[in-house]
Amino acid sequence: MLILAAVALSAVATAAAGPISFVALAAPQVARRLTRSAGPGLMAAGLMGALLLIVSDLATQRIFGSTPLPVGLATSAIGGVYLAWLLTHEWRRTRA
Repeated sequence: MLILAAVALSAVATAAAGPISFVALAAPQVARRLTRSAGPGLMAAGLMGALLLIVSDLATQRIFGSTPLPVGLATSAIGGVYLAWLLTHEWRRTRA
């Protein structure tokens, strides 16, 4: 019963917030660049993911105050732009 309750609550939260998958892709990369380490630590990546999600949620609440938007829209926009920048940056670095 507890597993069913946990799955149901997770499904409701995901349906309400929208997909937030870009946080999982962008957070380790941002954490690696901020800590300047060879690979992101689990703690740094987790904290960065939480920070990205909180900032995205606050942005969707404050920028479009009268129209509620899912936080997944903001995380997709932020994560997509960051990952596009990261890909072009790495591509230019390997070409030079």
